[in-house]
Amino acid sequence: MKQNIKLGQMVIISKIDTPSHIRTPSYLFGKSGVVVAALGSFRNPERMAYGGDGLPKLLLYRVSFRQTDLWPDYDGPLHDTAVVEIYETWLEAAF
Repeated sequence: MKQNIKLGQMVIISKIDTPSHIRTPSYLFGKSGVVVAALGSFRNPERMAYGGDGLPKLLLYRVSFRQTDLWPDYDGPLHDTAVVEIYETWLEAAF
């Protein structure tokens, strides 16, 4: 993680160029959302997918995105959100 992420902070989901197995949906790449919860540290599932031990552990966050930011044609209520759990390596502070 490049910086200390805090609750309520606006973040952008990185587009990490990796050929490996990832746990972050590609439709989130480059999108911004708000951190709504810190869930603790867990073994890295991207390393575990290849037989690794998943260490060091990574912080996992719950990030809320406005549906209208994710889907240009979304015609539901403006306050609708999608909440996704994302590991710290994918988060960048939005300035």
